[in-house]
Amino acid sequence: MASPTPGSSAKGAPRKTPGPGPSLATSFFASQTPLYLSATVFRAAFLLYGLWQDANSPVKYTDIDYLVFTDAARFTAAGRSPYDRETYRYTPLLAWMLVPTAWVTSSALWNTVLFSSGKVLFAAADLVAGWLIEKVLTMPGQGQRTGPMDPAVARKFAAIWLLNPMVATISTRGSSEGLLGVLVTSLLWAVLAKKITLAGLLLGFGVHFKIYPFIYAPAIVWWMDAERLGLAGTDANGSKKTPKTLAERIQGFLTPARLQLAIISLSTFVGLNILMFAIYGYPFLTHTYFHHVTRIDHRHNFSPYNIQLYLASALPAASTLRIESVAFLPQLLLSCVLIPLVMAKKDLPTTMLAQTFAFVTFNKVCTSQYFLWYMVFLPLYLPHSSLLRNKRLGVAALVLWVASQGAWLQQGYELEFLGRSTFVPGLWLASLGFFLVNCWILGIIVEDVAPQHGVA
Repeated sequence: MASPTPGSSAKGAPRKTPGPGPSLATSFFASQTPLYLSATVFRAAFLLYGLWQDANSPVKYTDIDYLVFTDAARFTAAGRSPYDRETYRYTPLLAWMLVPTAWVTSSALWNTVLFSSGKVLFAAADLVAGWLIEKVLTMPGQGQRTGPMDPAVARKFAAIWLLNPMVATISTRGSSEGLLGVLVTSLLWAVLAKKITLAGLLLGFGVHFKIYPFIYAPAIVWWMDAERLGLAGTDANGSKKTPKTLAERIQGFLTPARLQLAIISLSTFVGLNILMFAIYGYPFLTHTYFHHVTRIDHRHNFSPYNIQLYLASALPAASTLRIESVAFLPQLLLSCVLIPLVMAKKDLPTTMLAQTFAFVTFNKVCTSQYFLWYMVFLPLYLPHSSLLRNKRLGVAALVLWVASQGAWLQQGYELEFLGRSTFVPGLWLASLGFFLVNCWILGIIVEDVAPQHGVA
């Protein structure tokens, strides 16, 4: 009896040759564990390195803002006001959250752990924001135009945030932007899921916590029309009713969902402010809100207003109308009016990205931490963006954004570390170059939505 030939069974049927297994990348994103475990280890490594650098280098890893936060927490733990710490310009809630950093034990190791607990909180917030990004991408109509995105693909885009070294560095240095990432992504998820009460609570809390999330209110309200929420009326023929008079248009705009969102968000915001004012008085209002209207931060500032702010800080005011008090006008016109009107009804996540990008780009103070405000929306925009469809455009945008930022940092290094006066023309030209690159990228984002669909 003849023996079976290679590749066949004893009965003559051909054997199935096993194909190649899934690639490493496919396996990595197939479930949540590898991605989120890697993101956790990634941040733990940064935290440990930061401890080493703080102990061994004259250039500290810990951000100066974290020292401000923890000093304010120490005052709070002692029953004093967080505003006793000069330059603390935030809600008292942040100092309350960081009270464990002020606890002292007899163990030097535990004191280090407790002092670093705020950084751990911020890094953990990064992970939660990444999970919310994945959750939004897998909602119907968000990750792809035609339906929910496959979870494995969604995790690839979420990795842009979760495994981003810039994001990990900023949070583990002690910046609280990770908390903001959680607030704005959870707000977006709540709106898309049509959980109006939760969205109102998050919007009110977010504006109290950091002011700038108020820019999302116009886009959310414009997006939440009756048709979007399945409440549009029809006439006798089954056609959509079109309001004819001004009164009908106003009535059609003031839907129950919009009113509910406005009432809940405003009540949350006002309620928190009343509580904090009752506890801390006018210093709360002065440092948390009023300061930001007239603030002059001319150091570490990418803004094109940088040099003007520097001069304004050194020279007496020639008039009552100062640039730091009116610089917000073009910023708010773009982020709160024009962009929502053009984009919101067609693509809310991309609208919120464009709003934040415009707000940061045109802000009179622009630091690296602020970049995280819009980077958290980037994974929600990229799946259907021209930056991915046109690889050359995407690479050009990334290279120019990094290079123009690097040019500014080089001038800033010479100024602050080497003591050379690079304000004009070096730093000024670098600021303008970075501003123009950001305006170009903002135009790409807007054009990805506006020309395809027209103004709603």
